[in-house]
Amino acid sequence: MKKIMIVASLVVLTLSCSKKLDRLPKNDITAGQVYSTPQGYIEAAAKVYGAYALTSNIGPASPPGGGDIKGIDEGFSDFLRLFWGAQELSTDEAVIAWGDAGIQDFHNMNWSSSNPFLTGLYYRSLYQITLANDFIKNAADEVLNAKGFGAADVANIVSFRNEARFLRAYQYWALLDLFGNPPFVTENDVIGSNALPKQIGRPALFAYVESELKELENLLPNARTSDYGRADKGAVWALLARLYLNAEAYTGTARYNDAVAYSKKVADAGYSLVGNYQNLMRADNQKNTNEFILTINYDGTRTQNYGGTTFLTHAAVGGNMPAAQFGIDGGWGGIRTTKALVNLFPDPSGNTDKRAQFWTSGQLLEINDQTKFEQGYAITKFKNIEMVSGKPGSNLTFPDMDFPIFRLAEQYLIYAEAVLRGGTGGDASTALGYINALRTRAGAATVGSGQLTTDFVLDERARELYWEGFRRTDLIRYKRFTTAGYLWPWKGGTVNGKAVEDWRNVYPIPVADKNANPNLQQNPNY
Repeated sequence: MKKIMIVASLVVLTLSCSKKLDRLPKNDITAGQVYSTPQGYIEAAAKVYGAYALTSNIGPASPPGGGDIKGIDEGFSDFLRLFWGAQELSTDEAVIAWGDAGIQDFHNMNWSSSNPFLTGLYYRSLYQITLANDFIKNAADEVLNAKGFGAADVANIVSFRNEARFLRAYQYWALLDLFGNPPFVTENDVIGSNALPKQIGRPALFAYVESELKELENLLPNARTSDYGRADKGAVWALLARLYLNAEAYTGTARYNDAVAYSKKVADAGYSLVGNYQNLMRADNQKNTNEFILTINYDGTRTQNYGGTTFLTHAAVGGNMPAAQFGIDGGWGGIRTTKALVNLFPDPSGNTDKRAQFWTSGQLLEINDQTKFEQGYAITKFKNIEMVSGKPGSNLTFPDMDFPIFRLAEQYLIYAEAVLRGGTGGDASTALGYINALRTRAGAATVGSGQLTTDFVLDERARELYWEGFRRTDLIRYKRFTTAGYLWPWKGGTVNGKAVEDWRNVYPIPVADKNANPNLQQNPNY
């Protein structure tokens, strides 16, 4: 079966979002009913996974606010779309033409604690943590022992419980990265209106995510042995490598030795690069199992919503771009890139680097008005077209394309950067080999050891990973997100870019949650 997520469209566990992490929303079906059979557990686990790709239990045609996350149009409430906006629109890699309230705040870097997209992202992550907590609690050993299930069913449920712990750790990593110090609740906390969640601080949250992943390293299946779309040790190692690479930004203490160790675990686990870079983001990219470590799975028939890869494909098409060439029924004329990304490649007209996927016809390189789609080169990286056949995906509105949360190329880049920053346990020749493997795959010239610097790796990360949700985190790690040391068009709301306050390296706790929960402390200066 191509997609594990498709089960979620049939799940009987119908939850809707509460503004407070401390309680589960009301349900027509009780937890006792859901968790009464092994099949119920499978359906509940599908909901935990499916919440990454779905926005509602009632389908894509529901009215604004009709999805799992209240207070935001359902079309905007998909996790990936919200996460992508926070990670990409705030950087040199993306601008957007639309005028929805709060959307231009990202690139202008003037967001507030009432920004609806930040609020939606915050609640989406907390909602997915809540789903995971509920499953983990109801799959505890003492609960399962009282059910009388067979040994095989119990083992299957325990496997899903461990995967739910991983998905929860991933969401806490996202909150750690984006919001710094979110409220914290696990399955062991009392749920109720008199038990509002508290914060534990960014270093403690880092330690929690690390400890969960280190435990799961011994519990999840071996790398590359799980069903496609399910977490295994490869995903654990990949998230640990990412966590350690950014440890200094999160805690003040560098962990480059650990970043080297865990990225090497992934590199040695039997993964390999897909032969053609341009096949990474295609309708049938579930075939890219050699490179993909864990994905958010989308299916044009069974996981329909206006976020995820539907957004990334449609919103990137506009102007004179023929929608049929991208396997879709129309472009939305929204997202483009700035010249800062374009200039990391040679002249697009004569470029041999296959990663330089820009649409220049009818587009201007310079951006004088962010609301004009034709200003800024368009990106052609995402196509709802099958790799071999060249045919469109199963649905012209909702692409079949999956989105890699982790892929091998990122781990090569982590290894190289961590080694260059002094991480032990690796070596410069291996780092150079990883970088040149990426460049060879892309058709770009290989580089020598003298060219391999941390600045080069940052640029190579942009060339390899652009529009995959990394750029904000990368620029913060390099101390270039807010500072005057690196400017891009419209950074800080001026045409040539300007520095902004360093406290914008973390996003604010949404004012709605701050007002609802007196235990929460706002991030500085918001």
